[in-house]
Formats: sequence, structure tokens, C-alpha cells
Amino acid sequence: MKSFLWVGLGGFLGSIFRHAISLGMAKFNLNFPYGTFIVNVTGCLLIGLFLGFSEKSNGLSEDWRIFLTVGFCGGFTTFSTFASENLSLLQNSNYLGFITYSAGSFLLGLLAVWSGFELTKI
Repeated sequence: MKSFLWVGLGGFLGSIFRHAISLGMAKFNLNFPYGTFIVNVTGCLLIGLFLGFSEKSNGLSEDWRIFLTVGFCGGFTTFSTFASENLSLLQNSNYLGFITYSAGSFLLGLLAVWSGFELTKI
């Protein structure tokens, strides 16, 4: 039960940070989703740092790892988890899994967003 509280608190904070960055970038009125782009890349760096620290012998405790990776990074951006999982597939030499997961997530995700949008027109 405690892990759910850590995930919830981290997700709460990550979502607030994501929203703040998106609002801040929207003020520049650019024709590119820089807010999301910055959040995704930053989230990937953060989850890499947090996972790396958690693997050190005196690194992050399990509670902190869950709070920072599943909670904060998960609330900040699910792209960081996606990238981390792809790295794991590559590290395990699961190249077919990497290609399937990467391409499938992108293509099916785009198709799902389009389908959902189109379904609202019925």
C-alpha cells in the first residue's frame, strides 16, 4: 500500500511540473510543441539518472526509486518509461522486441489517437 502512496505523490508532482513547463512554453506561441518535447527529453534524462542511482550499492532506496521513476517520471511523461523500456530491450539484445515495441507504439498510438478523434464525429 505504501508504494501506491509514493507513486501517487510522485505522479502528482510530475504532472504539475509537466503542466508548468507546457504553460511556460505556450507563452512563446511557437509552431512546434516545445513544451512536450522538452518534457519528454528531460524525463528521459531524469529516469536514466534515477535508475542509474538506484543501481549503485548505496543508491536510492526502493521507496525513492518508485517515487522518482514510476511516480514523478510517470506523471511527468510516460515517454521516459517508454524510452527506458526500449533501452532494456536493447541491453538484453532483444532487437525484434525493440523494433516491434518502438514502431508498434508509435504507429498504433498514432492510429489510436486518430481513431478516437474520428469516433467523436459519429
